[in-house]
Amino acid sequence: MHRPTRRRRARPDTFRAVAAALALLGVLALAACSGDVETTPAGADADPIHAHGLGLNPADGALYIATHTGLFRMERGSDDAARVGDRRQDTMGFTIAAADHFLGSGHPDLREGLPPLLGLIGSRDRGRSWEPISLLGEADFHALRATGTFIHGYDASGGRLMISEDGGRTWRVRRPPPLLDLVVDPDDPSRIVAASERGLIVSEDDGRGWRPLDGPPGLLAWPRRDALYALSLDGELRVSRDGGASWARAGRVGGRPEAMTVPAADRLIVALEHGALRSSADGGRSWADGAWAGS
Repeated sequence: MHRPTRRRRARPDTFRAVAAALALLGVLALAACSGDVETTPAGADADPIHAHGLGLNPADGALYIATHTGLFRMERGSDDAARVGDRRQDTMGFTIAAADHFLGSGHPDLREGLPPLLGLIGSRDRGRSWEPISLLGEADFHALRATGTFIHGYDASGGRLMISEDGGRTWRVRRPPPLLDLVVDPDDPSRIVAASERGLIVSEDDGRGWRPLDGPPGLLAWPRRDALYALSLDGELRVSRDGGASWARAGRVGGRPEAMTVPAADRLIVALEHGALRSSADGGRSWADGAWAGS
């Protein structure tokens, strides 16, 4: 059994991710111990590789980073990212639905013998274990949003917006244009703002019909009704106080974004290309290296 070693300390401006780590996955998988958080030796994939999603868990205050090579956890105030368990699934879609309740999608750890599309999966133990909820082998959600029992997800494999009112057990299907991201009005689950390849679009009728909305394509967050954020692919952040009818420039994150979470109306955390994390405590006007600006 592999004895966990002290994990490397990642610099705030980068998580070192080397291509050779991918070649070591098979060897490390056989030697890994199970547990809450696994640490890996120098030279292995101890750092997140390509972030797909971010979420702040209300139960422990930690930041969870869903990546191409598994789920990582960063304790509040720390710059260390430690692997959760020993699972190395490609978690393409990720959201924290409630305290200790995670939802995900993507592609399985190759050791598990599962279909190539995970459908909707869930964890109630902070990502240590995952169970299928629905659509195993049928869907690959690249965007997931959860509000109570409502779940909205964009299945990139089928070009479908899928909506569930019962926690992901049954679904309604809509056919929007290809989407990059989506958010749901905090006060009205039938109103959806999405980023398409050409720009922002909005639906007022549960995804049946869509119309253009001013704003560039990119990452979206909508923590409360008067704080809708759009982060363009070149790192410019805009905010709308009226549900997308008008926008104001807030600031620039300083890199190309890969994932964003907004745990409070003025607090933002962004994962950038090549592994950097940046955060803002003033609604995106100013940014600091690392995940914990102003905390």
